[in-house]
Amino acid sequence: MKSRLTSIAFIIVALSVLSTPALLQAQSTQASKPPAQDKMHQEKSKTEKDAQKAKEQAALAKEAKIALEQARATALKRAPGKVESSELEREHGKLVYSFDIRTGKDITEVQVSAIDGKIVSVEHETPEKEASEKKKEEIEKARPPQKK
Repeated sequence: MKSRLTSIAFIIVALSVLSTPALLQAQSTQASKPPAQDKMHQEKSKTEKDAQKAKEQAALAKEAKIALEQARATALKRAPGKVESSELEREHGKLVYSFDIRTGKDITEVQVSAIDGKIVSVEHETPEKEASEKKKEEIEKARPPQKK
């Protein structure tokens, strides 16, 4: 009887030792997505974000009374340089075109009212300040909308 229990215990230990690497392999395979699937998910997510942004821009564009080209010309008169990015956005309750214009090593952000075409604000930003602001905007956009 004692030898039978010893044999059974030995078999149980042997099976658990032999099956542990297979279990670990199966768990790690399930835990991590293959790179191709992860990349497809990221591309889909980016496409969805781009579509959402385009939809938001179209809705804001309906409210604008000034064309993007006119606002760009106004911004470039105020800060001559190369426009690196532009966006129609609502900031502090105002609908504005925001232009990031490279002026040498720094960026000058010029906001032009999309309603009357006047300059709303001008800020000179270093690359560090620009990166910090971009990070802050991403965090704000990731938050769910607040209920009023």
